[in-house]
Amino acid sequence: MENDEITLKELLLKTKEWFTFLLSKSKTIVLAGSIGAVLGLGYSFYKKPIYTASLSYAVEDGKASGGLGGALGLASSFGLDLGGSSGGAFSGSNLMELFKSRTMVEQTLLAPVTQNNKTISLAEMYIQDKKWRGNWEEKPVLKSITFLPNSDRTKFTRAQDSIFGVIYKDLSSESLTVEQKDKKVAIGTITMKGTNEYFAQQFTLALTNTVTDFYIETKSKRAKENMDILVRQTDSIRGELNGAITGVAVANDNTFGLNPALNIKRVPSARRQVDVQANTAILTEIVKQAELAKVTLRKETPLIQVIDQPILPLPKEKFGKAKGIILGAILAGFLTVLGLIVRRIFKELSL
Repeated sequence: MENDEITLKELLLKTKEWFTFLLSKSKTIVLAGSIGAVLGLGYSFYKKPIYTASLSYAVEDGKASGGLGGALGLASSFGLDLGGSSGGAFSGSNLMELFKSRTMVEQTLLAPVTQNNKTISLAEMYIQDKKWRGNWEEKPVLKSITFLPNSDRTKFTRAQDSIFGVIYKDLSSESLTVEQKDKKVAIGTITMKGTNEYFAQQFTLALTNTVTDFYIETKSKRAKENMDILVRQTDSIRGELNGAITGVAVANDNTFGLNPALNIKRVPSARRQVDVQANTAILTEIVKQAELAKVTLRKETPLIQVIDQPILPLPKEKFGKAKGIILGAILAGFLTVLGLIVRRIFKELSL
C-alpha cells in the first residue's frame, strides 16, 4: 500500500523547493508590487476623506415626584385625572431606535438647509453630493423629481418613496449610528459619517431637532390634552358666570321700587343669584384644576439636552499616500505569489 505520510526532511525539502521557485520569480513579484504601489497611490488621491459629526445628548424626563406627586395623588382620590407620568415607550434604548427610525430620518431629510445662498432640503443636498441627477437625465420619471424643504411626506409618489428608501438604507447601514457608550451614564451619542462635511453636520443637528420635537409632543400629549380641556371649560364657565351676573343686574333693575307685597316678581333675581353662586364655585374649582394641569404639563414635558454638538471643521479620516503605497504593494505582491503557486500546482497535476 502507498504511504501518504511525509517526513520532516521531505517537508523541509519541499519548502526549500517552493522558496527557490518564488525566488526565481522575484522580478515578477517586485514588478507586481510596484504596480500595486502605484495603484494604491492613485487610490489615495481618488478616495474622498470621511468626515465625522458627533453629537452627545442627555434626556431629562420630567416625572411627578415629591410634593407634586402628593398633589396628583390627592387629585386622583377626588376622581381628577391630571395626566400623570406616562410610560417609558421612548426611554433608554427605545429612544436610540427612534433616532434611527425611517420616519425620523425621512422627516429630517426634508429639513431646510442653506447652500450657496440657496435654501434646499437635505435630501437635495444628498442627491447632489452623490451626483444622481446626471443618471436621471435619460429617465423622464426621475428627471422632474424634486424634494422641496418641509414637503408633505404623505403626498410623495412611488418614485419619490423609492428614492427615499435608497437614501435611508445608505444612511442607516453605512453612515448613521446612535449608541450609549456607558450604560451607567445616561448620555447618548449620535455619529454621522460622510464625504460631505456640511451635510454631516447639518443632518446631525436637524435629526436631533426632529426627534426632540416628536419626543416632547408624544410624551406630553396626554397632559396637554387634559390642560386644553380644562382651559376650554374655564372659558365656558366664565362666560356663564358673566351672563348670570348680567341677569342679576337686569332682574334688579326690573324690580326696582317694587311693592314689597309682590314677592313673585323677585324670583328671577333670586334664581340669577343662585346661578352666580354656583358658577363662581365651579369656576374656582376648575381654575385650580387648570393651574395644577399647567404645572403637570411642565413636569411631564421632557427635555433632550444637547451636551456637545458638531462644529466645523469636523474630524476627518483620510486614506494616506503612504498607506496606499504600502497596502497596494502588499496586496499586489500577495496576489502574484498566490497566482504563481496555483499555476505551478495545476501544471504539476497536468503532467
